[in-house]
Amino acid sequence: MNALARLHHRLTDTIPEWPLALLLRLGVAAPFFLSGRTKVEGLLTVSPSALYLFAEEYRLPVIPPEIAAHLATYAEHLLPALLVLGLLTRPAALGLLAMTAVIQVFVYPSAWPTHLLWAAPLIYLVARGPDAVSLDRLLKLE
Repeated sequence: MNALARLHHRLTDTIPEWPLALLLRLGVAAPFFLSGRTKVEGLLTVSPSALYLFAEEYRLPVIPPEIAAHLATYAEHLLPALLVLGLLTRPAALGLLAMTAVIQVFVYPSAWPTHLLWAAPLIYLVARGPDAVSLDRLLKLE
C-alpha cells in the first residue's frame, strides 16, 4: 500500500461521521433559514414583498402565489430548524431537497451550481441520517 493510501485509511478511520453530518446539517440549514427570514415581518408574518415575489417573479405553476409564499416561508423556517436539532432529519432534508428542485426547475434554472451545493448535503442526510449528535438518535427515531 502506498503512502497516500495509508494516509487516506488513517484519516477515514480516525474521523467519526457525526461531525460531518452535523456540519452538513448546519451548513445547509443556514441559507434556507436566512432566506425565510427575508420573507417575513416580525416573527412569521409573510411580508407584502414576499407575496409580490411569488406573484410576479417566481410564478410557480399550479399553486396560487399566496399559498406558495406561505408554504415556502414556513418551510424555510421549520425544516432548517429540524435539521439543526437533528429531529426528523430525513423528512426535513427531503422537504428541502424538493424545494431545491422546484427552485431549480421553475424559478432559477441557471442557478444550478448553487442548487447543487444545497442538494449534495441534503442527499447525504436523506441517505445517511443525522448520525449520533441529534434528537433523532436521542429519541431513538433513527
